[in-house]
Amino acid sequence: MTKISIDVRAVEQDRQTALQLLHHRILTCRSCEEQGYIKTARPLVNGRASDRIMVIGQAPGHRSVAKGRSFSGPGGSMLQKWLEQAGFPPGYLHAHVYLSSLTRCDPGRNPRGDGDRRPSPSEVTLCRPYLEAELAILQPEVVLLVGAMAIEAFLGKRKLEECIGAFEESNGALLLPLPHPSGVSRWLLDPAHQQLLHQALAILSQWRENLGL
Repeated sequence: MTKISIDVRAVEQDRQTALQLLHHRILTCRSCEEQGYIKTARPLVNGRASDRIMVIGQAPGHRSVAKGRSFSGPGGSMLQKWLEQAGFPPGYLHAHVYLSSLTRCDPGRNPRGDGDRRPSPSEVTLCRPYLEAELAILQPEVVLLVGAMAIEAFLGKRKLEECIGAFEESNGALLLPLPHPSGVSRWLLDPAHQQLLHQALAILSQWRENLGL
């Protein structure tokens, strides 16, 4: 029993060391800036090797970059409320959830003025190795795919109403699609869509109980 305990601690230390090295690589990355996609690269990393839930969003917004913490804007507040509806305590999002995204820097405002710019496929491709490395190191039990871009990146192009309220399994992880929690999205204005969100949160609540999250 003692030997197993020591091995577990060694594995955890190795994961933490690997994650620290990866975070350093992400924070010092300037690829999007060098290739002219954004003016200034200010990548974000948030999370711990011990986190069992991972959130994957589209990209950090300007509020998150300014505060140095992912999901610091209204979307993060709403996502925390959704977690609470699923039975998680206040503050759980930033204290116990690994926060990631398809790209690591603020892509800037949408030229139309209605929210953040959608990162291009080329930008997503540049950042994808970082996301794959995070998944390999953490091996999360639950992955919340937040918004259409994250859902498409892992489950293929689908309408939200075709996937919200259901889940899939991949490489040992439970993948739960969620709509984007920002106020810009009008999808949740439909009562039927609200019901699909409630179904998704009920699934997450069941996982919380069954997995001891």
